[in-house]
Amino acid sequence: MSQIAVFSGSAHPELAKEICAELGVPLNATRVKRFSNDCLEVQLQANCREQDVFLVQTLSAPVQDHLVELLLMLDAARGASAARITAVIPHYSYARSDKKDEPRISIGGRLVADLLKTAGADRVLTMTLHSPQVHGFFSVPVDHLHALNELTTHFQAQDLGNAVVVSPDLGNAKTAAAFARRLGVPVAAGAKERLTDTKVRISAIIGEVRGRDVIILDDEIASGGSIVELLRHLRANGARSVRVACTHGIFADGAVERLAAEPDVREIVCTNTLPNAARQHSDKLTILSVAPALAEAMRRINSGESVSALFDAETRVERVAAE
Repeated sequence: MSQIAVFSGSAHPELAKEICAELGVPLNATRVKRFSNDCLEVQLQANCREQDVFLVQTLSAPVQDHLVELLLMLDAARGASAARITAVIPHYSYARSDKKDEPRISIGGRLVADLLKTAGADRVLTMTLHSPQVHGFFSVPVDHLHALNELTTHFQAQDLGNAVVVSPDLGNAKTAAAFARRLGVPVAAGAKERLTDTKVRISAIIGEVRGRDVIILDDEIASGGSIVELLRHLRANGARSVRVACTHGIFADGAVERLAAEPDVREIVCTNTLPNAARQHSDKLTILSVAPALAEAMRRINSGESVSALFDAETRVERVAAE
């Protein structure tokens, strides 16, 4: 690799350390200071001049603090004459603000994308955006990864003879179908209507789940309201057991404990794009690491190799398996 410098914000330094271990490079120090007037100051404590700089900062709670911290890191790297700056944002939380569905509201996903470029980002590396159109909000190159490899490897070690993948809503059905193809099992979906940020209504399950071992797949789990509502319908439709899987385990307000308390939930699986899950211990919780995937993408960015080629290979494997 050419000269590379990796820095981490305060949101998830554990993930940044794992990424650096995969790359075989040091994690450079970052100093974050809060002034008496509550303003933040960031200092990158290693040389950036003419280097390929990667700034690792997931947007976990408190999201606004971590976002401003990232913007300041980007500005500091640009001011230090970095050759190229990549914002590594495993969870781009503002992706949920992707449309104007009420009068006089901002489209936060697009606004934050503009702020990242203005602050100095030359490109963005992220994972499992809430909706695909958010990719188009960015005016800099975006490498958009997913965690289906990690989730597939985990579930392939289990008995899938009676399994079915279920998406909580039709919007995630395409991803759920791709996941089901990887596992060689059928797919079903819930017909979901969102009432508020934390309340949803599911009117029906489209597909057969009776007597099946269900694997619920969602892109993220925040309060767990969608999962709890879906569980009610799965029970009514005779599902035998349930495992819950997602990429981003936000798990607000003790959601892990709430889901683990459901008697038919055997396992809750997420990745470590966020630090939240590791702070909510449960015997039913499994956390998969995406550090190898992020590190490989960063290595390819640095060396000028194709990142999309990783997924092209996966698509070819899926096509052969289907045939």
